[in-house]
Amino acid sequence: MKLSQRALGISPSPTLAIDSKAKQMKANGIKVISFGVGEPDFDTPENIKEAGIEAIKAGETRYTPAGGTLKLKQAIVDKFLGENGLEYQTNQIAVSVGAKHSLYNAFQVLCEPGDEVILPAPYWVSYIEQIKLSGAQAVIVQARQDNDFKLTPQELEQAITPRTRVLLLNSPSNPTGSVYTREELAALGEVILKHQITVISDEIYEKLLYDGMGHVSIASISPELKESTIIVNGVSKAYAMTGWRIGYVAAPAPVAKAISDLQSHSTSNPTSIAQAASVAALNGPQDAVYAMVEEFEKRRNYMLERVSALPGITCPKPNGAFYLYPNVSAYFGKSYQGKLVNNATDLANLWLEEVQVAAVPGIAFGCDDNIRLSYATSMENIKEGLDRIEKFLAELQ
Repeated sequence: MKLSQRALGISPSPTLAIDSKAKQMKANGIKVISFGVGEPDFDTPENIKEAGIEAIKAGETRYTPAGGTLKLKQAIVDKFLGENGLEYQTNQIAVSVGAKHSLYNAFQVLCEPGDEVILPAPYWVSYIEQIKLSGAQAVIVQARQDNDFKLTPQELEQAITPRTRVLLLNSPSNPTGSVYTREELAALGEVILKHQITVISDEIYEKLLYDGMGHVSIASISPELKESTIIVNGVSKAYAMTGWRIGYVAAPAPVAKAISDLQSHSTSNPTSIAQAASVAALNGPQDAVYAMVEEFEKRRNYMLERVSALPGITCPKPNGAFYLYPNVSAYFGKSYQGKLVNNATDLANLWLEEVQVAAVPGIAFGCDDNIRLSYATSMENIKEGLDRIEKFLAELQ
């Protein structure tokens, strides 16, 4: 059966591929320490689970509007006003089956063949595939490690052409954990408004911030930038609800409507039960979120100290999300039992095969000098995994 060029052009997710291989090894009785897939290792808070159970008992198991229930949209509107100082109406909100789905929908309704999307690297693995599926072309701008992997106004200006349609921003970032300040976003905003570019701002890690940093959405910089921005967010990371699959966008009303209309012909509505649970997440107590962030910060501090002490490795301090993105190029050209390390992919494969530590090579994010390490696992696993990595690196020749 002949497949379409669209289907043949899709690359599988390297993060999920590594996680799948690690899980198979675990099923075979091998103790694998996974620093791979990015999801909190905490359980969904009890009040949220109970809201889902109550929704089932109350018979909330029917179709809802394609773009989400009014109750959830109102909770999202209230969240934006209370936490971000951004005023939206419910007709400017579209709820989807996870933030990944929200991103996919946004690219589909904004982009056409021939359009260009500026994509700062390192970038999350699915961005580039979703851009391709929209028919647009990704224009990759390699951000510098000495600038915490953040795009500068000068780099943005140089990447813009008459075909530029969208800039993708992700703060806090996956895979680097970097966070844009208000001043940095304002400087980028001047270039964005000058060239009348649309921004897709992925803010899914918004609540996972450390060192007293506060989240700033580029849409909050000015009314003009708000009108030029589609915010993507969701409940997966902040509330340990990855399997519930609820994401959302806040956008100008015509964009939100287009997303809802597109969704009505693909998935229809997100799960009614998960929507009810998400209302409880947004409207309920946030204590579990604060506790999770506090634990993540402890893990980050420990992992950063251990990784930075490894000979030859450099790693910026991440201020958000739950990843480290160390540069491991000092080990290229070395070998382990006759197996040569040419790049981060080779190194990550050897870690999994030889010392049973799973991590994602940087090529998945646009740079094969780095490896992403997730600290969304227990401190016990972090200590043992880093012990294995340290021993392995010491044996390279």
